[in-house]
Amino acid sequence: MRFSIVLLIIASVALNIDARTNDNRDIVIENDQMRFVIGEDGIAKSLLYKPTNEECLSQQLNMPVFSVTQERPFHNEIKLAYPTNKITFNAKSVKKEGNELIVDFELIFYKARIKLDITPNYINFTVKDFFIEGNDYGIGVNKGILPPVYEMNFIQLPVRDREHFGEWLNVSWDNKIAINVLATNIHARINSEKREGYRIMKAAVERDIQLLEVGAALIVCKTGDLLNNIARVEEDFNLPKGVESRRHKLYNASYYAASDITPDNVDEHIKYAKMGGFRSMKIPYSAIVESGPSWSKKGDYDWRKSIYPNEREDLENLLKKIKGKGISPGLHFLHSHIGRDSRYVTPIPDHRLNLLKYFTLAKPLGTSDTEIFVEQNPVSTTLADGMRVLKIGTELVSYESYTTSWPYKFIGCTRGVDKTTINSLPVGTIFGLLDVSEFGTQRSVYIDQRTSLQDEIAEKLENIYNAGFEFCYFDGSEGVNPPFWFNVPYAQWRVYKRFDPTPIYAEGAAKSHFSWHMLSGGNAFDVFRPDVLKEEIKRWPAQQARRMKADFSRVNFGWLGYFVPNEKSIGTQPDMIEFVTSVAAAWDCPVSLNSNLEGFKKHARTADNLEVYRRWEEVRSIDWLTEKQKTMLQDMEQEHHLLLNEQNQFELVPYEQISGVAGGSKEIRAFIFQRKGEYYVVYWHISGNKKLQLQLKPSDITLYKRLDEEEPVNDSNGNILIPLNDRRYIRTNKLTKEEILAVLSNAKIID
Repeated sequence: MRFSIVLLIIASVALNIDARTNDNRDIVIENDQMRFVIGEDGIAKSLLYKPTNEECLSQQLNMPVFSVTQERPFHNEIKLAYPTNKITFNAKSVKKEGNELIVDFELIFYKARIKLDITPNYINFTVKDFFIEGNDYGIGVNKGILPPVYEMNFIQLPVRDREHFGEWLNVSWDNKIAINVLATNIHARINSEKREGYRIMKAAVERDIQLLEVGAALIVCKTGDLLNNIARVEEDFNLPKGVESRRHKLYNASYYAASDITPDNVDEHIKYAKMGGFRSMKIPYSAIVESGPSWSKKGDYDWRKSIYPNEREDLENLLKKIKGKGISPGLHFLHSHIGRDSRYVTPIPDHRLNLLKYFTLAKPLGTSDTEIFVEQNPVSTTLADGMRVLKIGTELVSYESYTTSWPYKFIGCTRGVDKTTINSLPVGTIFGLLDVSEFGTQRSVYIDQRTSLQDEIAEKLENIYNAGFEFCYFDGSEGVNPPFWFNVPYAQWRVYKRFDPTPIYAEGAAKSHFSWHMLSGGNAFDVFRPDVLKEEIKRWPAQQARRMKADFSRVNFGWLGYFVPNEKSIGTQPDMIEFVTSVAAAWDCPVSLNSNLEGFKKHARTADNLEVYRRWEEVRSIDWLTEKQKTMLQDMEQEHHLLLNEQNQFELVPYEQISGVAGGSKEIRAFIFQRKGEYYVVYWHISGNKKLQLQLKPSDITLYKRLDEEEPVNDSNGNILIPLNDRRYIRTNKLTKEEILAVLSNAKIID
């Protein structure tokens, strides 16, 4: 009897679930991988992963899949009934007609038509139309005018939390299932909101970007199939091939940044790049075209005729030489910046430069006036040095301050800055606050992305990139006007789409959802000084690498500087490089080296430093690390050394720094590790060529520069003398760790 009751209860629960998710009035949208159920009232009822019958939504929330937001109530009766404020109207009913959903909303009179494309890999939703059946209620919708939609959520789902959430890709996943809401064109705004136990994953349209013919795909699949499904979306909607890029053999390759490369020194750069095992080389556009101080001529892209007299032909030959050595060249540029010494700014500022605020002249402006009277209150207008610049007619004007009570005026004005053309203007002239870059010395300004200027700059970059480059870096990507979610990838895409061949991969200083398809490499972190390098790596790139892993992407651990030791700094040392590149490899990420030809020559440990890069680049290229080793390397409190053993094969060993060598001398760096029951010490002098005296007998240790080749140990009156210059290894099976540390503490450095 008890067994029968249990069966009855189970059957009852099953019937209730079936009734809740399979009401005849529900809308069921499904492919082989998922079943999405929308109630007739527009509520998201179920999102089922069919192979395991697992529910992906946090249910009982009564969350509408669709909603429309207006900046204020628009229809007359609604305006009279509700306060003037931004207001959201949820879907109140949804019906399916063929391959379209017709959505009706609370209170407002227009409806939305959303087209469905159901494929084995995804289900795509496209906003096709807003319409009114019958009377247009004075809104004019039926006359081809869009209704007062400020924004609309056309996908809105309360997705249960899983182990990982990638904010960039907008994907929730664990080792079994992935749920992804993915834009299928650049105009869809994709985001999420974190809640207790779930995230609201959204796709939306915005009035000022584009309301119609905007789409997003819903993907629910086995996690191992996610990239395959995204690749199908990219193929079907002609998107940049972000998946293909992430699967390229150079995806996690580190690069050598040749900032001052020329046809005359290219062989020298190639030599050092090969010493470091680099398979890629990044070249800034400033090495090719005139850039001016602080990049102040950005936008002109005039060839450096003294270096490239034959312009593109000479560049093509340089790139062929680099590629002939098995190195892939990439181009670095600031695509959204215009230099203040460029022809776009002086002598007459271009009308397509971005303006942050607009003002109206309240009095005529004369050519010698140092006060500018305006109708609008300038309150909150920037007072930052270098950024107090107004664009007025044919000139730029700087100001010291302004008044915030009537009469409003800018005061302490300097006319015709940046050698622009001073003009006089009548009352009523509209002008603006110039959008000056906040970085560096404020010698560049930003493009108005609503204009043709970005395309004009893209055409100039195309001419350079198509000379033979294979990857690129979108620096300064944050330098666009709002809305940033759209204009960051839009500016990148307007450049990216012109490049031939399509970049193997790209990196950039800023990213938004659509950028995932282009910036397969994410960003690169800037240079950190040697004395803080390890801590900054822990603080920034390592944390970002974890986040990027959730987005099925990687980060570049940094444009690593190359510092020569001096009286204030020990400079760049092998253990520093090893720490950075080993932690990067733990997350399948690369690093990059900022070249320094003079530094390479002056630094006594350049060969050792570059050997560290070379070993780790080989590890990346042959995919040598196991998942267990990667997990081990993610523990940043334990440093590791990539050893070449007696058979010239890689071994990964944990090691620790020995402090207090030779009485705490900063001249020497030493690390101890244990291997095969014996202790080893790897040591070197930071910059010189000296000797190290140890209170040992020659038979106590074995000395190596390479573990397959012993070096002699010299006896010196009961002590031993060993070289103190390049990186070497001491091996001993006769001393304990404590004895080794004591011997090294009492060691003496001999000139």
